Amino acid sequence: MKSEEAQKKSIIRECAEAVIFALMIAIVIQTFFVQAFKLSSESMEPTLEAGDYLLVNKFAYGIEIPFTSLHLFPFKSPHRGDVIVFIYPLEPDKDFIKRVIGVGGDTVMVVNKKIYINGVEVSDPHAVYREDANWVGGVPELDNFGPVTVPNGDLFVLGDNRDESFDSRFWGFVPLKDVLGKAFAICWSWNSQESKVRWKRLGHRIY
Repeated sequence: MKSEEAQKKSIIRECAEAVIFALMIAIVIQTFFVQAFKLSSESMEPTLEAGDYLLVNKFAYGIEIPFTSLHLFPFKSPHRGDVIVFIYPLEPDKDFIKRVIGVGGDTVMVVNKKIYINGVEVSDPHAVYREDANWVGGVPELDNFGPVTVPNGDLFVLGDNRDESFDSRFWGFVPLKDVLGKAFAICWSWNSQESKVRWKRLGHRIY
């Protein structure tokens, strides 16, 4: 029979192995499959609110090789309407979240708040324009934009809250290689102004 000390060591070892295994699984899941991101701006309201924590499917557009911008098995590309997380082109240490409006080869134009793709008006049910938006000089007129043609291998993205979104109208296109994944659900939501959880938002699907 094992001594009491040997049994304690065995239990501690088993617990340590279980913790290490769980951490390894968590790292693999976060690296290749699902990761949580926090939204800190109002650019995607009302679809997403500041303080929402999003689950992002990193496998949706292929398996990312860690510490690179390369993807294995890129079996699917972002589609118009997808809500994606990507590396902000002007500051690579930041992540942005926006909605895909145009893909490679599309000609995008905004006319009186309506989206036109390749000269045809398209449904844009998530867009919100606020009349009291207050942009300071030097920015394009937000209700009208373009036309611009999206280069192959790039995306044109907009925030749903069109008057409060810093997006492709200002800084250009998103390279496909910088897309981190597709947002698909809200896992947590915290209202910092009222210091409370937005319970009704938990588990909501992102469309």
